[in-house]
Amino acid sequence: MIARVARYSPAARLLHWLAAFLVLVVWPMGMAIGFTTDEARKLTLYMLHESLGMAILWVMLARLAFRLLRPPPELLPMPRWQKRLANTVHWALYAVLILQPIFGFLATNAFGFPLDWFWTIPLPSPVGENHALAPILMGVHVALGYTILALFVLHMAGVLYHTLLRRDGTLRRMA
Repeated sequence: MIARVARYSPAARLLHWLAAFLVLVVWPMGMAIGFTTDEARKLTLYMLHESLGMAILWVMLARLAFRLLRPPPELLPMPRWQKRLANTVHWALYAVLILQPIFGFLATNAFGFPLDWFWTIPLPSPVGENHALAPILMGVHVALGYTILALFVLHMAGVLYHTLLRRDGTLRRMA
């Protein structure tokens, strides 16, 4: 029988699953842009990718603020190295999921494309058009995308390990 586990608050769980959903939509959408040849469809994908990416930024900032104001429940008993790995992966996910949309937004601006968030709210360009800086910013954006993928795999490996092998109720903390 699995013992009761302390759960994250409903708000923390909502923000977690909202961020997860958005990432699982935005990441493949960003990859698909490179394979899209129809210009109208490509522009629509760009706008959705960028708008949802900015939504991830706001959700992650809310998650960070919420986590700092209301710390999560203690981790379940496990070896110290596993706790360190779990904390490292979590904080790295916070960092890259905040930095990723920022670099994407800056790269888009540097390429000369402003962002009208969901076709309605114009976001001011902090860098302006800068064709020398644009590929550097886009390179960081792409590298962060692959970093997110690697961290997601590590996160899911931990979830599967605790759910299928240890059966310790870790997943129920966020479910």
